[in-house]
Amino acid sequence: MEHEYIRDRTLEGHESARKRGKTIGGAGVTDENMLTVALQLRDQKMSLRDIAKKLVITTGKKKGEHPSPATVMRMLREHDERQAAATVEQAPAAR
Repeated sequence: MEHEYIRDRTLEGHESARKRGKTIGGAGVTDENMLTVALQLRDQKMSLRDIAKKLVITTGKKKGEHPSPATVMRMLREHDERQAAATVEQAPAAR
């Protein structure tokens, strides 16, 4: 029961922080240039691991390192979701 209470309070705190414009989690290491290169490499049918090995983080504490395959997957998935949402918004309503 105490675990649930702590979890609920933590989630409330995260929601409150988001409303104030604060971000939760670590610093983002991806940028538009990295996304562009990752999309080109994905079009060449490269694996996530191979794509991650080719990309280099350009800012922050991890500058010069490679992003993890999970970061690459998340970046590509978020891009695909944005594209799908934009496609749905542009499609005319069928009536």
